[in-house]
Amino acid sequence: MSGPLGRDQQIGAMIAEGELDVMIFFWDPMEAQPHDSDVKALLRLGVAWNIPLACDRATADFVMTSPFMHEEYEAIIPDYTSYLKRPIETHE
Repeated sequence: MSGPLGRDQQIGAMIAEGELDVMIFFWDPMEAQPHDSDVKALLRLGVAWNIPLACDRATADFVMTSPFMHEEYEAIIPDYTSYLKRPIETHE
């Protein structure tokens, strides 16, 4: 869907649910991005869930031509159980 209707959140959900194996996300580093915080959140999710992530053509070329693209590859999926079960302090 269009950005304001959920595009980056939809992609982020796919990452978190393990439905996305690779992300190639091109953006213009020479232009200010009005949605910079959304872009950073999406990139943060890619890194947090350890998926191959390319933001430029050279990296995308390396990812797409990697021998791992043509054979079985078991990515290490981080276990965030202890993080999710940590006690959360509330300040009232």
